[in-house]
Amino acid sequence: MTSVFGNLGIVGLATVLTVLLLLGIKGGGKVKPLGWWPCLVLGMLAGSAYAAAGGLFKIVPDLVHSGLQAAQGVIPGLGMPAIALILAIVILFKKLTTKQVAILGIVFWYAASGAGGMWSTISEAIANLGQQVA
Repeated sequence: MTSVFGNLGIVGLATVLTVLLLLGIKGGGKVKPLGWWPCLVLGMLAGSAYAAAGGLFKIVPDLVHSGLQAAQGVIPGLGMPAIALILAIVILFKKLTTKQVAILGIVFWYAASGAGGMWSTISEAIANLGQQVA
């Protein structure tokens, strides 16, 4: 036996991460609420799981993709690397709640995966981690 729950699967992982973020951000149970860094990392993992899971979870990637295209429509020539860097700056320098960090983590993952270079490598590593956990 190599795992506690058997094969979780990518849809299971996407569902588990969603529930963890929804309940873990607020807290209130025996475990403390999720902190800033866990919310960011779990948000990025959730974004990768949503993209891989498809089906019902495809709503999130489609929504984020539309939003990123709208930003590019407002500022012609704005590429994904610039959007990813802007999101990273907002995440790191703006005072955000853990819920906002988790949501921006999901959005950042999509921008980073389309940015190429280091951003793409990091997002691929997160996607691979999500696949391995599943």
